[in-house]
Amino acid sequence: MRAATGYLVYDVFTDRAFGGNPLAIVPDASGLDPATMADIAREFGYSETIYLLPPRAGGTRAARIFTPTQEIPFAGHPLIGAAVALADDGGPARMLIETGAGPVPCLARDGRGALVRSVRLERLGTPDPALVADCLGLSAVNLLTRHHAPVIASAGLPFCLVELHDPAALAGISPRIEAFRRAQAASPLPFDFAVYAYAYDRSMGGDRIRARMFAPLDNIPEDPATGSAAAALGLLLADLAQGPVEVTIDQGVEMGRPSVISVSAEAGSVAVSGHAVRVMEGRLFP
Repeated sequence: MRAATGYLVYDVFTDRAFGGNPLAIVPDASGLDPATMADIAREFGYSETIYLLPPRAGGTRAARIFTPTQEIPFAGHPLIGAAVALADDGGPARMLIETGAGPVPCLARDGRGALVRSVRLERLGTPDPALVADCLGLSAVNLLTRHHAPVIASAGLPFCLVELHDPAALAGISPRIEAFRRAQAASPLPFDFAVYAYAYDRSMGGDRIRARMFAPLDNIPEDPATGSAAAALGLLLADLAQGPVEVTIDQGVEMGRPSVISVSAEAGSVAVSGHAVRVMEGRLFP
């Protein structure tokens, strides 16, 4: 029989099973090559699969992160899920996880994880608002541009951040893949074009945000929770406010997988946190 490789599945940015964003974790991926990692990520079909490896530069663990179509340098929900998993299995509460975007300090305790990045927001482009609206199946009048125009921004992974007038506009999104293809063709980035649409939920208070993320070109029709996009949004909001911000982001609501992401940001630094819960474990025979 082929040698088995253990795996875990956590739901991240939730404190209960079957909410949040599912994540596959391979706690010991030292016997896997990148091609096999890519195959396993496609097999799971989650927005990300994370592989933990021995550290190379003095960290707690090294990590490689794959979507169903490509390897990416950084993502929020895999790092938070992996940190909680390591702590659940007796690891330290504070850890340093080495990623393709550099070492990321993480903290996990009592089923809640956090990551902190010392990074400045990268603004990588300003796509045509009408094209962004078309990606979402909306009219451009649904976009709120008073605070900022649609912007491709990154805290380690790029997203097109776009504000909508209200949660009702978010609920009306119907993505159009042909528009995403046109947006990708117009984008200079090496990653697939992805849109993170958000709106303030005034019914929940001034610091509560509703969000949805779409990356259909990456085989992610919609993501229940996107920590890397939340980090970019936090840094953008801190830039706009010219000072520190703290927000709570509700994502995945329309998918029936409600997620809660906490973000604290100021110029040059962002922290993202949330709960994670183990829901499955098993063995792979790659």
